[in-house]
Amino acid sequence: MVTTIETLSLGDARRLLAAAEAKAAQIEVPSNIAVVDAGGNLLAFARMDGAWLGSIDIAIHKAFTARAFDMPTEVLAGMAEPGKPLFGIQNTNHDRIVIFAGGVPIKIGDTVIGAIGSSGGTVDQDSQVVEAALAAFEEERSRHGQFAEA
Repeated sequence: MVTTIETLSLGDARRLLAAAEAKAAQIEVPSNIAVVDAGGNLLAFARMDGAWLGSIDIAIHKAFTARAFDMPTEVLAGMAEPGKPLFGIQNTNHDRIVIFAGGVPIKIGDTVIGAIGSSGGTVDQDSQVVEAALAAFEEERSRHGQFAEA
């Protein structure tokens, strides 16, 4: 049996980046923003002028983490606290797991089709950036049924 996997397109990723960049500019936080596909592979990346070099890998890893576990990194953080069932998970997957806010999966219904991660501000600011991108994605899908092709 052949399985079809839904995933973000490059056009989707570019629009997600644009929405995230607009929010980062609005809150005046130069950010690194990464979008991964359904397989957790980097699809698109933007480093805004002035964004920290040290945040490049963090943004990419936040997106990977959100897709690898199909949950916001903020939720995973609560499960990874000392005494919790996933304590130490950030030391797995060749240190690609990030357990603080700023990464969210992107879904169509219950199907995860990719994820986005942002780093450059506080975790609250990073969350605002990815949530703005997610809201733009959902709004566009509700208007047109999907993002239009690039």
